[in-house]
Amino acid sequence: MNGFDIVMVIAIILFARLGVRLVTQYIKMRKDKDNDESNP
Repeated sequence: MNGFDIVMVIAIILFARLGVRLVTQYIKMRKDKDNDESNP
């Protein structure tokens, strides 16, 4: 493993964590919006 491989692995891990965070926030926001619409 040379330096470029290590940098690529770190970048992939960071992007994966960012993607998981965005998806979880999107699901939570959508669930809250559905609850607001069903409860006037």
